[in-house]
Order: sequence, then structure tokens, then C-alpha cells
Amino acid sequence: MTPQRANPLHLLAAFGSGGLLTLMIHFNGELARYGNALFASWTAHGTGTVAALIFLAVLRRRAPAGDVAKARTPFWAYLGGLSGAATVMLASAAVNSPLALSGTLALGLVGQMIFSLAADRWGLFGLPMRRPGARDFAALGLVLAGSAIIILFGKGAA
Repeated sequence: MTPQRANPLHLLAAFGSGGLLTLMIHFNGELARYGNALFASWTAHGTGTVAALIFLAVLRRRAPAGDVAKARTPFWAYLGGLSGAATVMLASAAVNSPLALSGTLALGLVGQMIFSLAADRWGLFGLPMRRPGARDFAALGLVLAGSAIIILFGKGAA
């Protein structure tokens, strides 16, 4: 498999999703502060469900007749909502701890990187198998070091 060059639009989308994730964690943390992590999760997923239903209704009107993509979708592809709900609850609890927003996001990024390396290595969930290299582990080490600096030496560190 030959490596592909990154499309600038994909890079921008990934960067934008990181910013939106930061906003989501902050907003859900505020909901958890005035309620609790479960309240924040239910609220976020309730509003997300309404938005998704509206979006699906618009897409359904534009879908060609006889669309068979749904029939080929693996069952686990529908489980994103479960991991999303768990993410909201865990991040909502962590962001209101001494970790604060930056520590929560730093450790969240480490978790994403470790899971992604494992998913690449073993081809989890239909991903192509790719053996992580020295660059991958060096990047993980740098993010771990940066996370430690943010958490241990950041403003307000205990």
C-alpha cells in the first residue's frame, strides 16, 4: 500500500474537529458543573439526536432510490453513540477536576493516539493494518511529555 499525500481539506477538517471537540468538552463541562456528568451527557445527546434527525431527513430527500449502503454497514458502525456518550460523561467529570480543560484534552489526545496506534496495528474495525513506526512512537512520546508538562507544571498545578 503506497502512502497518500494529505489533502489540505482533510487537514483543515481534522484541525477543525479538534477545535469543536474542545468547545464540546467545555460546554459539557459547564453543564456538568451545574448538574452532573450524566445530565451533561443526556443533554448533549438529546440535542445531538434532534439535530441528527433533521439532518437525516434532509439527506433522505436527496438519497437516490434503492441505496444499498445501509445493507453493507457493519453492526459496530452504529455504536459511535455509545462511545460518544461515554466520552461526554468522562470528559465532563474530568474537566471540572484539577486537570481542567487543558489537562483533560491533553490526556484525551494521548488516549486517542494509543487507541489509534493499536487500531492501525491490528486493523481493528475494518481499518487497513499498518505497523506503527519509530515516528509514531516518537510523536506519542512527545505528546506524553507535553501532557505531563501541562498537568504537572501548568498554571494552577497542585
